[in-house]
Amino acid sequence: MVYDFLIAPFVEFGFMRRALIGTLALALGAGPIGVFLMLRRMSLVGDAMAHAILPGAALGFLVAGLNLFAMTAGGIVAGVLVAVLTGLVARATGLKEDASLATFYLLSLALGVTIVSVKGTNVDLLHVLFGSVLALDDPTLLLIGSITSVTLVALALIYRPLVLECVDPGFLRSVSHAGAPVHLMFLALVVLNLVAGFHALGTLLAVGLMMLPAAVGRFWARDVTTMIVGAVATGIASSVIGLLVSFHAGVPSGPAIILVAGAFYVPSVLFGRVGGIVRQLFPGRHLEA
Repeated sequence: MVYDFLIAPFVEFGFMRRALIGTLALALGAGPIGVFLMLRRMSLVGDAMAHAILPGAALGFLVAGLNLFAMTAGGIVAGVLVAVLTGLVARATGLKEDASLATFYLLSLALGVTIVSVKGTNVDLLHVLFGSVLALDDPTLLLIGSITSVTLVALALIYRPLVLECVDPGFLRSVSHAGAPVHLMFLALVVLNLVAGFHALGTLLAVGLMMLPAAVGRFWARDVTTMIVGAVATGIASSVIGLLVSFHAGVPSGPAIILVAGAFYVPSVLFGRVGGIVRQLFPGRHLEA
């Protein structure tokens, strides 16, 4: 019984194995990125950037159809372009950066949907918006694995200044000039991981495996390293359970994964050790003088 429910789907079906490998790789790369986005109060930036890659991916689709290289290259270019334009508009005008990003995100989403609709069918549009994690092929898995590897190596290189920038950016500026390069590299990693997530979960759900596990980790840990471990563990568990729920219940796999991550989030809000509602209502005893 346990074998049939938990193990057999991954042993007997190649598409389930590929989906598992792809989502595990996404959890490893996107989890840490989500933690840093949350600590830098940029959680909604991830969602906006996920939609910002859509017109580039849609242009790749318009030129070459569902071609991995064309859609990936288009998504990366569009994401970087929107990030640069957002910064330029915010610095050259009185518009706040979040408002500027919201404007470009809405325009990007509308433009991307229009481009896909012009050439493709409703099935193509659903594929772009919601992904097809059960249809991952070997080249896509190689792309996702490569992006995850680059992400982990880059984070190892910039970990210290990145943490410092989250905690005390003023101090980092006073002791080093690494702040701006680290910020740009981090934004590039955000775009890369959103592009990787786009191929599996689509533009609308790609940010889910990035931010929900990060939020769960935040409720259970105070230090950054433990938050990252918690986020990655939550992402992995959500991927495995979500794929099993999808297989046995016949529901779409991408939304199932995100809903499972949401199922981890709800008890974390209630019972989390750091800021959970129950912990705030019934705090432990403090040391007395």
